[in-house]
Amino acid sequence: MTGKRYSTATAVALICAATVLAAPGTAFASPASAPATPAQPPADPTPRTDKSLEQVRKEIDDLYHDAGVATDAYNAAEEKADKQSKQIVQLARDIAKGQAKLKKLKARAGAAARAQYRGGGMPSEAQLMLSDDPGQFLDGARRMRQGEKATKGMLTELERTQDDLRVYAEDATARWTKLEANRKSKAAAKKKIKKKIAAAEKIESTLEKKEQERLRKLEEAAALKKQSAWVSSGVLKDIGGKASARGKKAIEFATAQIGKPYVWGAEGPGSYDCSGLTSKAWASAGRGIPRTSQEQWKQLPRVDVKNMRPGDLIIYHSDASHVGMYLGDGAIVHAPRPGRDVTITGAGSMQILGVVRPDK
Repeated sequence: MTGKRYSTATAVALICAATVLAAPGTAFASPASAPATPAQPPADPTPRTDKSLEQVRKEIDDLYHDAGVATDAYNAAEEKADKQSKQIVQLARDIAKGQAKLKKLKARAGAAARAQYRGGGMPSEAQLMLSDDPGQFLDGARRMRQGEKATKGMLTELERTQDDLRVYAEDATARWTKLEANRKSKAAAKKKIKKKIAAAEKIESTLEKKEQERLRKLEEAAALKKQSAWVSSGVLKDIGGKASARGKKAIEFATAQIGKPYVWGAEGPGSYDCSGLTSKAWASAGRGIPRTSQEQWKQLPRVDVKNMRPGDLIIYHSDASHVGMYLGDGAIVHAPRPGRDVTITGAGSMQILGVVRPDK
């Protein structure tokens, strides 16, 4: 995306509706029958005012925000569960290796015991004392010391292997316990996400098509108002950093996803949630970063807004529940929420918590 510039401007359109009333037709009845009552058309629902729609917008925003927080919790639990699953698999391999090693050591110990039995059960020291040949005595003494050393080493290794197996087993048990806890956390977060999204969609489904269009315009107007206030503060005067080589690759990936739908928990290739988009974008640039916006805020190096450059990640809301990638010229690319697609919008259109730099 070298040299490519981005700017955002949103126009708020006014929708005017005209009501056309049709004149009722004339009804005729036979003289013997009572006059027929003309059928009355169903009354149109009273259209919501902009004020009531604004309340609906805020209610929907709150629901989707809560769904975003729950999505972060789900993604974090999933990431931990994946990591713990891999660790458990590695522990299982270590245990298998330890058990094979223990089996070999026990076989060696058994062979030594059988050798002593074949010697009549007499200790090697006693057998050595019965030798009349000085050379045989010295050679036997040397071999006896070597044998004692080897036996001691074998017993030490046997004990250490048994200790390792015990530690592996305890570690595996602990990780299984954590894995189950994270699975429960995922299930709870998933339930909350679906509940919040369903509530928001239910509210939206009660709106007439024209009201939905007006609601979209109100969303755009609210975002434009915040962006205008942010730009008017003069913050962009101090922002002039250039994207790093990796930052350019991350931007190229992220902007190539524009138009793909937001799906909670998704990280491509057909859909994304907010942190799924940013984590995959930076992974494409060769830099692995945490999966969730909250962990991106906690773990990645922070920079002042005035020092941010294209490719940096802007974290939003006091609970770090949303993230977008800065493009320059006061714009970001992000996956907004359910029902919306990956898009470009103003960097100041939401409450900025801070900025982090993956390749600092």
